[in-house]
Amino acid sequence: MEMKKILRAMMDTMNSVKPPRMTALRELHEAETGGPFNILIGTILSARTKDETTTKTVKVLFSKYKNSKELANAKIKDVERIIKSIGFYHVKSKRIIEVAKIIDKKYKGKVPDDLDTLVSLPGVGRKTANCVLVYAYDKPAIPVDIHVHRISNRLGLVDTKNPEETEQELMKKIQKKYWLDINDTFVMYGQNICKPISPMCNVCKIKKSCKYYKSRNAS
Repeated sequence: MEMKKILRAMMDTMNSVKPPRMTALRELHEAETGGPFNILIGTILSARTKDETTTKTVKVLFSKYKNSKELANAKIKDVERIIKSIGFYHVKSKRIIEVAKIIDKKYKGKVPDDLDTLVSLPGVGRKTANCVLVYAYDKPAIPVDIHVHRISNRLGLVDTKNPEETEQELMKKIQKKYWLDINDTFVMYGQNICKPISPMCNVCKIKKSCKYYKSRNAS
């Protein structure tokens, strides 16, 4: 099944059930204040945290610290108080201040727009770096989180054991013009329809092309 049809069917499925809320990173992308630095920090904070929590927290954080210089000079305890609802907030408080210092001093407040430089930042892996490329710079990349990894394997697009392998396989198989839409659509689909437990196969409009669905319903 072509990626264009998959993405369209996913949106049609979600809209037929209940129009999905935007992902936290899409909300940051759409916000007036959603520049590259905010998206970088927002992505770091979003790891192992619900989107609703991430969205609320980053709004408060960025209302107090408006750029890399301000966050670089923040006190860890002050940042911890703001992001305490975020998973692993002790570690993340130190990390985002550390990243802010590097962005402020080494890159003069401008977030790098290439993968290799981004992954050299502390705590920034390929998924976070790719999110910055997609949501901050509209550069073709495929950020692979648990939702993208799970759904890609369930559909049979890939047969991989971890997100890194999934990213490499999707890059080989999917036309670059669709890369920008994959993370946002797959994440919403994973949160709303193709859930880890009890996926809503009954409403899914791509189940006939789904390897997972066929295996579950094999007679």
